[in-house]
Amino acid sequence: MTGVPETDTVVGVLKQGERTKQRVPNERTILEAVRLALARVLEEDENVLLFGEDVGVNGGVFRVTEGLQKRFGERRVFDTPLAESMLIGTAVGMAAMGLRPVVEIQFMGFCPPALDQVLCHAARLRNRTEGVLSCPLVIRMPYGGGIHAPEHHSESTEALFAHLPGIRVVVPSSPKRAYGLLLAAVRDPDPVVFLEPKREYRSFFETVEDDGIALPLDTSFVLREGDALTLVSWGAMMRETLEAARVLETSEGRSADVVDVATLGPTFDFGTILRSVEKTGRCVIVHEATLTGGFGAEIAARLADEGLTSLQAPVKRVTAYDTVMPLPRMEHLQMPTAERVLNAARHVLSF
Repeated sequence: MTGVPETDTVVGVLKQGERTKQRVPNERTILEAVRLALARVLEEDENVLLFGEDVGVNGGVFRVTEGLQKRFGERRVFDTPLAESMLIGTAVGMAAMGLRPVVEIQFMGFCPPALDQVLCHAARLRNRTEGVLSCPLVIRMPYGGGIHAPEHHSESTEALFAHLPGIRVVVPSSPKRAYGLLLAAVRDPDPVVFLEPKREYRSFFETVEDDGIALPLDTSFVLREGDALTLVSWGAMMRETLEAARVLETSEGRSADVVDVATLGPTFDFGTILRSVEKTGRCVIVHEATLTGGFGAEIAARLADEGLTSLQAPVKRVTAYDTVMPLPRMEHLQMPTAERVLNAARHVLSF
């Protein structure tokens, strides 16, 4: 197996709302790992700026940026009006002139007003200027459901951005990957949409050293290895995917490759997925976004195109349903569960 092997090294799970659990040094949640990476890039490069709605004084709606304005000052970390198009447009101009803005959109569902700036300007700047200008911009967005939020707070529309040439879409699924991938995103010369799985912000922790070492973009991470089937996912859904893989191995003795795609878009690491399917012959793709037009469809199509002779069963997708995210009391009915992933795995194994 090529790609980047990285074992599932979660060392503890926090109960909902628990923030003071006794931990050994350097054990961090995803939220803490993101904050650590932001502090690192602000410290190492004076051209890095962090701004958005409430990120300064209050530390963001989820308190991800808490304490950074006090540490780095109001010129480096600052609040802005509630105007997403203005935020991204301003950031594109800053990036074109040599700064490295890191912008937070409070929730992914608030990004549509900024799509024009992302599509028409951030994604095209290098091409438009024939390489004279670049756009080293990071757009951070908490995404996904699972926190019982009102409407426009629980979207998973990563396929919108993955469809844009010139944009990377990075989705970490653990504290280690949140730290390393965010460092790589900020240091990259081109725009990155960095999606943070908000229901996982404080749900578990693992050891994260503040060593400044970035993880590679455009690379999949192999979290578990097996030979019966390939499970592919990213972001928050890695928890359900890994749980299904554990149950399948424990109860039925069937082991699965589990691949975290991590970077979506035209530059995603399809090779690691293909090599896994060439070994296992079966594949289940899991994502929180709706079925139709989701990024899983791109992976399935490429497997049909390049891996058809290796497949011993149809590719199965486990996703949200093609409907608007329900209001909080029915949210759990929309989101894929480990049981649904397990049932899909059993289906392809029995084919």
